[in-house]
Amino acid sequence: MQVFEGVISDRGSKYAVSGGPCTSAEEARAFIKDLCRRKKFAKATHNTWGLLLPDGPLKNDDGESGAGMVIVRMLEREGLTGHIITVTRWYGGKHLGGDRFRHVQDAVRYYLDRL
Repeated sequence: MQVFEGVISDRGSKYAVSGGPCTSAEEARAFIKDLCRRKKFAKATHNTWGLLLPDGPLKNDDGESGAGMVIVRMLEREGLTGHIITVTRWYGGKHLGGDRFRHVQDAVRYYLDRL
């Protein structure tokens, strides 16, 4: 598991991105469970993730509506299957509107550039 904290900060909200090899829905659940063993991530507002498998995409918005699909689309463009990417957000008190999708994209790009 690779974890990059403090990737983006905007109006009090902070973002991290993490990921690793993942080949099933069960492994995805285990990955998120393992990530949330870190107290900081367990207290995050959203742990949004996406994963491409040979039989189709899996995603979870974790309350950040539409963010999982942003991750899935980026994975599709990269052709990266069998790898989960999670974008974590700690809400800072101000609504970000559409900027939140740009931040998810930027966080995923940050991760992909370091693979």
